[in-house]
Amino acid sequence: MPSKNANHGLKPAKNSVEPNYVLVIHGGAGTMSRERSTPEQRTAYRAALSRALKAGYNVLKQGGEAMDAVVAAVSINSGHGAVFNNAGKNELETSLMVSKPPASHPAMPTSRRGSSVTLITRTRNPSHLARALYLAPELAPHPMLSGATAEAIGASLGVRQVDPSYFWTEARWREHRRGLGLPEDPVQYPRPESPGDTDSETTDVASFSDDKDNEVWEPLDLMPTGTVGAVALDIRGCIAALTSTGGKTNKLVGRVGDTPVMGCGFWAEEWKRDGGFVKRSWDRLRGKSKYEGVGVSGTGDGDYYIRRAAASNIARRMQYLGESLAEATQNVIDDLFNEGGMGGIIALDKDGNVALPLNCGGMYRGVIRPDGVPLTAIFFDDQLNEL
Repeated sequence: MPSKNANHGLKPAKNSVEPNYVLVIHGGAGTMSRERSTPEQRTAYRAALSRALKAGYNVLKQGGEAMDAVVAAVSINSGHGAVFNNAGKNELETSLMVSKPPASHPAMPTSRRGSSVTLITRTRNPSHLARALYLAPELAPHPMLSGATAEAIGASLGVRQVDPSYFWTEARWREHRRGLGLPEDPVQYPRPESPGDTDSETTDVASFSDDKDNEVWEPLDLMPTGTVGAVALDIRGCIAALTSTGGKTNKLVGRVGDTPVMGCGFWAEEWKRDGGFVKRSWDRLRGKSKYEGVGVSGTGDGDYYIRRAAASNIARRMQYLGESLAEATQNVIDDLFNEGGMGGIIALDKDGNVALPLNCGGMYRGVIRPDGVPLTAIFFDDQLNEL
């Protein structure tokens, strides 16, 4: 399938007196089609995207940090409903990166721009964990942590932990069983059979429904990854990117995808604009900052994003080849497709331009600007529009 850059109407308004802030989100990408979905399903998905956009927008319109806006947006739909590995367990991962330290934490070293976690099994909202670790350099000096250590530090910082059954949903469980050629019924939550575990018996899932909404959705994508992501630009010109996922359905136990790997599934950065006196003067006349910046969140077959260093490659194409955001993201998504990797990318630059290229049947995606109108789309050929 040829790729597409869904940039319809996504340039910032010229000569606008509005503060320049933007939020763009995705909810995963895959081989979706209208024929395999109902109008009710599509409406429900777009409504979920709109809720996430409004949650992040409420932070930005009050002058909040891009970092907090992406956490707010992603927290709406992440965690619950994650895909299963081939052992029938959820291992989640998430990442947060900023183009420069947030104004709310001016003492943060400029070299410390991100934090990511992987192999998470008990953190209710992994995006909260990534944020907490980023803001605690004394406890988590490394850019990436995994498993029990990351969750223990998060718990000490007040990040909420839950029983692993919280992440279970019937739709993802059936998907997992089908993928392994196993019977889907009975629908039961498997308890780990470890020594000394008093809950080792397979248990009916009804007993674990107290801490999550009743499940009413069915995934539309046939290459599901359970990934959500957001990129935001705040009024101070800081860009933040956040991605959260359960990985690939029936992945090997312990597999680490692109989501927590800096430069592959996520990236945020700024750099000084190049050029001589004339170009700098022209940029000033057009109201452009002396810095360029970009934020990226990817979704799809993460193994290919790792092999191509997809997210940081976009920044390098912009910086060294002079490509626009639209050109750079399209070239990278085309490279992924040529290598056999399916998926999509959401990105925005410091001027508020947005790009959402994809090379598959669809990507849940949306954009919101200072007017507060959430624009969403699902399928490859969709125009972004209001629900």
